[in-house]
Amino acid sequence: MILRARILLPVSRPPIENGAIQISGGRIRAVGSWRELRPSAGDPVCDLGDVILLPGLINAHCHLDYTDMAGQLPPPKKFTDWIGQITAAKDGWNHSDYARSWQRGAHMLLHSGTTTVGDIEARPELLPESWDATPLRVVSFLEMTGVRAGRAPREILEETAATLSGLSHSRCSAGLSPHAPYSTPPGLLRLSAALARKKKVRLCTHLSESAEEFEMFQNASGGMFDWLQRHRRDMSDCGLGSPVKHAARHGLLGENLLAVHLNYLARGDAALLGRHRVSVVHCPRSHDYFRHAAFPRARLASAGANLCLGTDSLASQRRYGKQKPELNLFEEMRQLAASDKSISPREILRMATLQGARALGLAGRTGELSNNTAADVIAIPAGTGLSNPYDTVLAHTGPVLASLIGGRWAISPAL
Repeated sequence: MILRARILLPVSRPPIENGAIQISGGRIRAVGSWRELRPSAGDPVCDLGDVILLPGLINAHCHLDYTDMAGQLPPPKKFTDWIGQITAAKDGWNHSDYARSWQRGAHMLLHSGTTTVGDIEARPELLPESWDATPLRVVSFLEMTGVRAGRAPREILEETAATLSGLSHSRCSAGLSPHAPYSTPPGLLRLSAALARKKKVRLCTHLSESAEEFEMFQNASGGMFDWLQRHRRDMSDCGLGSPVKHAARHGLLGENLLAVHLNYLARGDAALLGRHRVSVVHCPRSHDYFRHAAFPRARLASAGANLCLGTDSLASQRRYGKQKPELNLFEEMRQLAASDKSISPREILRMATLQGARALGLAGRTGELSNNTAADVIAIPAGTGLSNPYDTVLAHTGPVLASLIGGRWAISPAL
C-alpha cells in the first residue's frame, strides 16, 4: 500500500510536505512526495490526511515487569532507600502479577507511539508468551545479579545462557543484563561480556546511576559502600576508580553495550565510552525522580557515545496528584527538552528513533523512514499551529492516531 500524509518526518532526511510511503512485504520500498510516488491504477492508498508520519519510537530501556508499581514508591532521600522499597514492593507478587504488569506496560508503550522496546527481564519465565501477546518489537535483556544470591558466577551465567538459547521468535530477541556493578560480582560481569560477544547479542547494565554508587567505586566509601558491606558483599573491587573504569576493567565496554543512566562521570570516562562506541541510555523522568545531578549529555555526545532514550520503570517516576505515571516516550522527550536547553527537538527525536535503533543492534532496520527499513510507522496530528514539525512532535500528548509495525496495523487509523 501507499500511505499519504500532510508531513513525513523520516528523521534520517529533512521533512517532506505532502509526503508518501510505499510499503510492500512489511518493508518501506520508497519515501518521497505524493507527486513522486503517486500510485498506478489499482494500487491501494491510505490517505491519513492532516497528520505527521514518523518512525515508531525506540524505547531503549524499560522494566515492563514493574508497570503496576506506578505511583507506589515516593521519591527516596537515598538511592539505597529506594532499593529497599522496590524489594519490599515485589514481595508477594506471583507469576500472574508480573505477567499482567508486563502486558499493561506493553499496552501503554504501543498506544503512546513506541514500536520497539529494550526491556530488562527479571522474570524470564514470562517469555516467549509475553512476546506473543504484543505486536511490539521487544529485545528482552535477561537480568542477572549475584551479590545477594551467593551463587557462583559461572552457575548463574550457565542458567541464563540456557534460557537465552531456548528463546526464538520472528519479531523479538533476547540479550544479557548483568544488573549493575554494585549488585553483580566482577566474575559475572566478565563472563557475561564474553558470552554476549560469543553469541553476538546485546549487553545491558545500569552504570554509574547514583552519586552513592560513584562514591562506592571511586573512593570505597559512602552510604552504598556501608550498606553493601553490611550485606556481606566483597568490597575489594572498590576504591580502584569510577564505575565506568570498573566496567572497562571487566570487559563490558563495547559497541554492543547499552550503559543505562551514566549520571556521574570521572575525568576520562566520557572519552573511554566514546572510544568503545558504547550506547548510553538516558531516562529523563527517572533522572528527575531521583534528583540526580545534571545529566552530562554534552560531554558524552562530544566524546562520541551513542545517546538514546528510555522510560525506565514506573517504580521510579513521580506521581502528580491522583494521576499515576504512564510509560510514554513523548513525556521523556519533553522532560529532556525542559531540563537541557542546549539540545534541539530534532536531536531529541533522533535519540528516540535512529540512535535507539543503533543501541539495540537495529540500525538500518528500524528507527527511520527510508528504503528497505521495516515499516514501523506512527501517526500524530499535524495541526498544532507550530511551524516546525519537530516542535509538533515534542508537543504531542495523548495516544497516537495510528501505529504500523512490520507493515501491519497495530493501531488502525480512524478513516
